[in-house]
Amino acid sequence: MSVDAFNSAVAEVHRPSSPLAPKEGDILGRIGSLETRLARTASEIDAAQAVRFRVFVEEMGAQLSPEAMRRKRDFDAYDAFCDHLLVLDRSIEGDSEDQIVGTYRLLRQEVAMANGGFYSASEFAIDELLARHPDKRFMELGRSCVLPDYRTKRTVELLWQGNWAYALKHGMSAMFGCASFPGIHPESHALALSFLHHNVAAKDEWAVTALPHLARDMDLMPAEAVNPKRALMALPPLIKGYLRLGAMVGSTAVVDKAFNTTDVLIVLPIASISDRYLNYYGADAGRFAS
Repeated sequence: MSVDAFNSAVAEVHRPSSPLAPKEGDILGRIGSLETRLARTASEIDAAQAVRFRVFVEEMGAQLSPEAMRRKRDFDAYDAFCDHLLVLDRSIEGDSEDQIVGTYRLLRQEVAMANGGFYSASEFAIDELLARHPDKRFMELGRSCVLPDYRTKRTVELLWQGNWAYALKHGMSAMFGCASFPGIHPESHALALSFLHHNVAAKDEWAVTALPHLARDMDLMPAEAVNPKRALMALPPLIKGYLRLGAMVGSTAVVDKAFNTTDVLIVLPIASISDRYLNYYGADAGRFAS
């Protein structure tokens, strides 16, 4: 993935599916002192939640529950059954919990369905999308964040390496997830939102909208008034990165007041991923695996 692709951007739960002890063989990628793998323990998940709190609350101004604010952790019920992708800097002294510099939350369809559904379904009509693809297996990407000092090419590449290796391992057909613009006023992002609406809106079998009572219009400017170069510059890096891969975007947005964001839904069928990136990371996700 491109250099800037991911630069934007349950407290102490017990996870029976997690390994009981660290395993060298579960490393998904390495570049220099950085490595990516899934969280192995509840304490590592707790540390990832602390990283999320630093980015979402202290940096971006999210307002979480009183308990989350008191504990300085971003957590919810989904943390108990999601997998947590980590990027660790092994050059940092201390335990693995002290070395986490980036994280992503991954949720496979079969796990979501066994636990009440996908997180994004609280904002977008995910069930309708799934119903049109009964033969495909979806995974949700969420809670993406990287500490400021690590918003670099290497961290970006490892996050995508981890996502790609995970998708291959579990036979996923498509990825989706919320991506955010800062602030709760879509009109302040009229250029970028209109560009997405006119140029990369998911259509036909991949079409997806926000839930009716939450939907906010993205068609804020006529197509002829949208300067593509300026619009691309106005997009958050996470969204630009997804578009380079071949992603599409849902047709309407949602304002998330708690997280102080305007959310759009990214939809990325595996078959649509650009050959350029498949070749870069390897069809078997092998480029950074050793």
